[in-house]
Amino acid sequence: MAATSTSSHDEQQIEHANASGLTPAVFIHGLWLLPSSWDRWAAVFAEAGYTPVLPGWPDDPETVDEANAHPEVFAGKTVGQVADHIGALIGKLDKKPAVLGHSFGGLLTQIIAGRGLSAVSVAIDPAPFRGVLPLPISSLKSASPVLGNPANRSRAVPLTYEQFRYGFANAVSEDEAKELYTTFAVPAAGVPLFQAATANLNPWTEAKVNSRNPERGPLLLISGEKDHTVPWSITNASYKKQKRNDGVTEIVEIPNRGHALTIDSGWREVCDTALDFVKRFTPA
Repeated sequence: MAATSTSSHDEQQIEHANASGLTPAVFIHGLWLLPSSWDRWAAVFAEAGYTPVLPGWPDDPETVDEANAHPEVFAGKTVGQVADHIGALIGKLDKKPAVLGHSFGGLLTQIIAGRGLSAVSVAIDPAPFRGVLPLPISSLKSASPVLGNPANRSRAVPLTYEQFRYGFANAVSEDEAKELYTTFAVPAAGVPLFQAATANLNPWTEAKVNSRNPERGPLLLISGEKDHTVPWSITNASYKKQKRNDGVTEIVEIPNRGHALTIDSGWREVCDTALDFVKRFTPA
């Protein structure tokens, strides 16, 4: 049921984007969030003259309540499956879009860019891909609710409030952290975290990016200074791999921000940083 409604909703967004004649801006969410986590960003980009598209991962429920009631729908979604799903949707757009993603959505954004499907890309606190070597202690702690049990590879795993506080909401107040947890947090597939954790051991991993494709287009990487889940060392290592591309590659660090930087009270600064980059290369 959820798969059908999400799929039809995605198709409707593609049809609307094509009918608008405007440049699409595609927003890709990561683990433990839903497409609706981008709603405020979508409004800003629409006001700037873009047509927003917020695709779900396969089988994403429509609401946080529905997601928490049926966590099993998230289980088993691999990086490759999601990349192919979103890539197929983007392939139906009449215009090459701007693509923006957060966390595993940031990894997916780079995979999509590496396939030459985006006009310009912004990867925010992106999950690491093959060739990105740093493994900070805080990243391992953030991933431990999943990686601590091998059986989680085939499960959907929710975060407790304490785990969400450490991995996402460490740079905001306790009250805001609780509000973010209630408003946005949903269970997530375990398998992508295992794929990212073993990417450098597996030559056939799906968690890999074609960073040298001349069709990649301009890319901005954004890092939250206080991010526990994807610290600067990981984002900067991704940047160093990506800057070998002939396209424009830039990186910026947003001070005093954690992994929740796309959804917390400081989201607008991050959104404006991304929008300014997109506008430089793909005017609305």
